[in-house]
Amino acid sequence: MLKPNPLAAITVLTAALLAFPPGALAASHREAPITALDHKADITDFFAFVSYDKPDKVTFILNVDPLLEPANGPNYFPFDPNVLYTVKIDNNHDAIEDVWFELRFTTEIRAPNVFTGFVGAGSGIPAPDNSPPPVAPGTPIVPPAITALDGPGSEGLSLRQRYTVTLARRGPGNSVKRTRLGEHMPLFALPSNVGPRTMPDYPSLFKQALYQVGHDIRVFAGTVEDPFWIDLGAAFDSLNFRATGFTVPGVLSDAQDADDTRNFATDAVSGYNVNAIAIEVPVSLLTSDGKKHAASDPKATIGAWGTTSRQRVFVRRQPAEARDAHADEVWRQVQRMGNPLINELLVGTGSKDRFSVDQPRNDSRFAPFFLDPLLARVFNAIYRIDIPTPPRTDLLPLVTYAPPIAAAGTPAGPVADLLRLNTGVPPTPVGKQKRLGLLAGDPAGFPNGRRLGDDVTDISARAVAGVLNPLFNKAPNNRIGDGVNVNDAPYKNTFPYLGFAWDGRNRRHLDPGEVGGGPVN
Repeated sequence: MLKPNPLAAITVLTAALLAFPPGALAASHREAPITALDHKADITDFFAFVSYDKPDKVTFILNVDPLLEPANGPNYFPFDPNVLYTVKIDNNHDAIEDVWFELRFTTEIRAPNVFTGFVGAGSGIPAPDNSPPPVAPGTPIVPPAITALDGPGSEGLSLRQRYTVTLARRGPGNSVKRTRLGEHMPLFALPSNVGPRTMPDYPSLFKQALYQVGHDIRVFAGTVEDPFWIDLGAAFDSLNFRATGFTVPGVLSDAQDADDTRNFATDAVSGYNVNAIAIEVPVSLLTSDGKKHAASDPKATIGAWGTTSRQRVFVRRQPAEARDAHADEVWRQVQRMGNPLINELLVGTGSKDRFSVDQPRNDSRFAPFFLDPLLARVFNAIYRIDIPTPPRTDLLPLVTYAPPIAAAGTPAGPVADLLRLNTGVPPTPVGKQKRLGLLAGDPAGFPNGRRLGDDVTDISARAVAGVLNPLFNKAPNNRIGDGVNVNDAPYKNTFPYLGFAWDGRNRRHLDPGEVGGGPVN
């Protein structure tokens, strides 16, 4: 099969640019009209990186259901049993999945007469001496605090979710082999962190939600603190970034840009949770020939993306009504994500739903948004910075297999929004990772895959402003930033890397003027 080369990709992009007009700016974490109405199927972020402590493995993280308020009971935020969650990997550079993981969830209500999904305290609380009849004193009323996902200590875990993981691999003649992982063990999703009385040892519950499911694969699913950070309100007030140490608002001073530990504006996502799926997989299960390759080998680079899908026909049934054995099992994609902020910041609102349900291999139809991004022209208009003249071929490494991510000689493949990861690049030690990834000389950072700590807002804004072209890698283009440089909670250094869900009773959201919330401007 013939493989397109970079010149062919440029030709396709240029032709598309002449055929379609550019689009408009849109929102984040609810980036398309279709997912603004379907939060459970909305992908907030997608990550793929070589595991920090196991360089022979790759970790994928798919986050869904944005801006979850930790205190919002009584049912909190289970995964949707009617959604198929999938992580897809292309390993032969044609933007078609060759290996993928499918997850399905089921929900059980174990204490149907209790008014909330989670309840518990201490070793349990009985009815007191003054309990009126017919409930006799000493009758168990409140079960023990939730200390386990199953067995003793799980009595108060009424709303509980199990899930399945299926590994699918494409074979000869486009055949597909499916393997159910962890088939003989129950896989439980980690519930939201209700509070210290109900869940006094949440880290223990978190640890219990880690599973080894065979093929040297580990999985995790549950509610966690949202690992993304951004001054969301300023970004979508027509890029009204808050004043910084530079002469132009929205441009960081050298000192601010070099500080990976401090925020200079408010993190609008602080204090919120998100539902996360994490999978750690040996590199040998991902590459086209089942081997780990050096970074200089074209076979080392894979493309990855996440999707959510619903059945073509969905009927909401009465609670006691059995599921129809002949229900429609044809799945229709609702959302996809490869690179961060592509659909949010580059694709016009009128095309966002089409982009969400389409396949990456068809992305040449969205090429005008990549070749002449409106966001770059907004930077040019608001901040009067110089930007490259279209067609913006400097952005090709984000939508094709090309250096500096893929090795020289790697087939470019079709124009496609995939998160490309060179599995041969070793992980950067945690203490030496740079939030600006490749732009700061950290070879294991975005856009070579994406780690939790990569500041994709600043990186993406600067890429759109032209810094991938050496002529535009200068101030103020390479200092654009929202002033939010670090997450509001620490990440873990081992799988699944995600932070504990915020405590519903004691959660808080940092606003401008609060300690850690940035200055008021």
